[in-house]
Amino acid sequence: MMMKSSRRTFLGAAAGALVLARSASPQEKTLKLGVIGVGWYGMVDAKAALKAGGVEIAAICDVDSDHLKSNADELEKLQGKRPHTFKLHQDLLNLKDLDAVIIASPPHWHAIHFIDALEKGLDIYCEKPLSYDVREGRAMADAAQKHQDSVVQIGFQRRQSQAFQQVKEFIASGKAGEIVQVDAQIHYNAAGGLKDPTPQDPPVSLDWDRWCGPGPKIPYSPQVGHFNWRLEKTSGHGHLIDWGIHLIDATRMILDLSTPKKIAASGGLYHLGGKITTPDSLTVHFEFDRCPVVWRHRLWGAEEYAPEVNNGIFFYGDQATVFASDNRWIVIPKGRNKDREEHSVNTDAGLNHMADFLNAVRGRRQPSCLIADAFQSTAAVQLGMISYESDSVVRWDQASESIIDNPQAASLLKRPYRDPWKHPYKG
Repeated sequence: MMMKSSRRTFLGAAAGALVLARSASPQEKTLKLGVIGVGWYGMVDAKAALKAGGVEIAAICDVDSDHLKSNADELEKLQGKRPHTFKLHQDLLNLKDLDAVIIASPPHWHAIHFIDALEKGLDIYCEKPLSYDVREGRAMADAAQKHQDSVVQIGFQRRQSQAFQQVKEFIASGKAGEIVQVDAQIHYNAAGGLKDPTPQDPPVSLDWDRWCGPGPKIPYSPQVGHFNWRLEKTSGHGHLIDWGIHLIDATRMILDLSTPKKIAASGGLYHLGGKITTPDSLTVHFEFDRCPVVWRHRLWGAEEYAPEVNNGIFFYGDQATVFASDNRWIVIPKGRNKDREEHSVNTDAGLNHMADFLNAVRGRRQPSCLIADAFQSTAAVQLGMISYESDSVVRWDQASESIIDNPQAASLLKRPYRDPWKHPYKG
């Protein structure tokens, strides 16, 4: 294989440095940020904001008092000032002089946190997926439209990947020919990260009822609590929603896709039954207007024959195949014995995405990931899980945002909320 280092590689790295330079420039006002949810990724986002510069983490919020203390301690060391700490997000949102919030709670809380922050006039960086169910996402998008003065960025960090951006340019140039099909996949062995699924009392530091919030209150176990909620049906909703959404969003960005019109899913819990509650093996066929996109994941077993492609996207064109991952893309030309072209581009996508948000806040403009795009990417993977859970083919009408001739599947577009919380979708 011929390895080529392209001019794009240098320009990609330079562009990333420029983003940070602009964000780190001296500002007239230090932005005061609040962080809702500091179990893990909230702190990743908080540190990215501090690294981008010109901010103070003024407050953090979490329903686990241990998280609050340990992360307040760490932030005090990092920025020289201890943030205010709150258990309830409403108390954080009432803090005087707050400019923006980072929402990094589990997705079943996103809609409430997001809409409440908008109603306080705050700018928002909200992690993906946008919402737990499709109707929450629509309510959030409508709220953002109503509060247009607020800057909103959704955490699809891979939109900042220079590799994905360069693949978009390459495909748009026509050099791959017509894209006939896309395969996206993330395979990994989840067993090492699984915890005890046995129901037990929650830690004394954790308000489990509040953690479950508007979702159903399920028995606590370490497996469905902090971090591992991603593979729990009632909160993270599984690997397609948690991880697959990144590559489905990147595919949509690269090919300028909207939402799929037909979705068929097949899979199950074949190896990790009793440990997780979402499929450990799943294939979803998404029919988009331009071409089909096939998603696959497997959460058990050995690495792939070619482990370097276990996380990425294959774009199959009639003139070339393109493989894309976070920091690398490869062109496989049509024909035998043709030289492959490999491009490596190092991008700190999380840092650049946060910097883009902070620059947008200072410039009073909307950033790179608009909520309309975030809604469409989130709805796409949610429709994949609806197909799986209803064991049916789902036909989606984008204009009316409805599932056609399938009442069982349509009933899964909106999950009932647990009292006293009220679902924000009024349709």
